[in-house]
Parts: sequence; structure tokens; C-alpha cells
Amino acid sequence: MKKLYDWTMSLAGSRHAPFALGAIAFAESSFFPVPPDLILVPMTLAEPKKAWYFAAICTLASVAGGALGYAFGALFYDTIGHWLINLYGYGEKMEALRAFYAQWGAIFILVKGFTPIPYKLVTIVSGLLAYNFPLFIALSMLTRGARFFVLAAAINRFGDPIRSRLESHFGLFMASLAVIVVAGFALAAKMF
Repeated sequence: MKKLYDWTMSLAGSRHAPFALGAIAFAESSFFPVPPDLILVPMTLAEPKKAWYFAAICTLASVAGGALGYAFGALFYDTIGHWLINLYGYGEKMEALRAFYAQWGAIFILVKGFTPIPYKLVTIVSGLLAYNFPLFIALSMLTRGARFFVLAAAINRFGDPIRSRLESHFGLFMASLAVIVVAGFALAAKMF
């Protein structure tokens, strides 16, 4: 794990790191299962003065990826969107989701954007159900921005203790992140 940690930290400090961060945040919002926190944390630890810049990249790329997920639901549900919904095991739960979303859509977008429940589910379903697109973008900016800026602020404020713990417990960090991703999918599956 030490080698993986060293590699992650060196990648986080490279000139290509902001592009990688944006690409992961974009992809995670529409089809990719790995959250951008995986690279946001080490990047912010490597360059704490750029914490706000990195959080802004995550926010903007995540919302742009969310727009792509929305398009999957709105324009391509019968092909790509349907395939993604089934890939994540939510195909049989669409009617329950429609009813829930009609009543609680805005709150769901706000809460989901801040939690480990797969955000791509929200983006695709928002498009599928023709949720108000400008409102979807505004809510996504608010909730995704809050998530990434709170994380960046915490790392910026408590960076040295986090870095020392991360160095000595990197394996636990990676395992915890994997558990959070899996738990998010499981929680989303139980919700509907």
C-alpha cells in the first residue's frame, strides 16, 4: 500500500492531475462508479493552497457529467440510459422511482448529491422523468459544490493530521472508500 500511496501522491502533484480530477468527476456523474474523492483528497493534501481550485474543478466537471447523465435519461433511455439503469440493478424499480421522484425530486437531488448514493442514478432518472433541467443544474451545482468544497475545506484545515493518518493507513482509506461506494449502491437499491 505504501507504493500505491506514493504513486497516488505523485500523480496528485503532477501537472495532469487537474485534468484527471475533472475527467473522473465528469465520468462519475454519468457512468463511472469511482468517486472523484479518490483523487481529490491526495491532490488537496499535495497542494493545500489549491484546495478551492480542485473543489471547483470537481463541482463543474461533476455537474457537466450530470448533464450528460440527464441526456442519457432524456434522449437515450431506450438504449444507453436503460442499459446503465439495468447495469446498476434499478431497472425493475422504475415505477417506484417515478412516484418518489414526482413528490420528492428536488430534495432527492440535494440529498443525493452530498451522499454516497450513486449520483449517476439521479442524473439519468432526472432526464428520464423530464425533471426541470435548469432546476436540476442549479440543485446539482449547490449539492455537488457543497460536497466537494466541504471536503476541500476539511482537508485544507486539517491537512497535516489527515496526511499523517493517510500515510500510515492508506490501505484502510482505500478499503473505506470501496465500502462507501458499495454501500451507496446498496442503499440506493433498498430505497426503491
